[in-house]
Amino acid sequence: MENNSPKRPSFEEVYMNFAQLISGRATCKRLQVGTVITTTDFRKVLAVGYNGNASGLPNTCDRDEQGNCGCLHSEENAAINCDAPRQTEKYVFVTHMPCPACAKRLINLGHVKRVIYQNSYRSQEALDLLQAVGIEVQQYQKK
Repeated sequence: MENNSPKRPSFEEVYMNFAQLISGRATCKRLQVGTVITTTDFRKVLAVGYNGNASGLPNTCDRDEQGNCGCLHSEENAAINCDAPRQTEKYVFVTHMPCPACAKRLINLGHVKRVIYQNSYRSQEALDLLQAVGIEVQQYQKK
């Protein structure tokens, strides 16, 4: 019997696509970034985030200065939105490699086991920070 069912996407593909989709809500003028935090068994989405201004403020950057536009980062918003207990093991899917400050935020989120990112960032410092505390980091390769 032939298996004619469509190709089933992996959970990594599903959540990276979700991160890409949620990045469409970003209000930063320079870069749209999305983050999805899941359980390590992929059964629950714990939080999502995208970059932009704080709730209630204008949906635009505060300044035009690159790297200092005033927007909250997607990982920062996802960490703020994540109300799962610290002991819950987590995977983080993000469209772009975290900056060093967001890497530290993810470390402090607690029990992040893996960070999967799609696009590189201008600094590789976050990789060293995450790996120094035992968080696995991998670049997502679309199949």
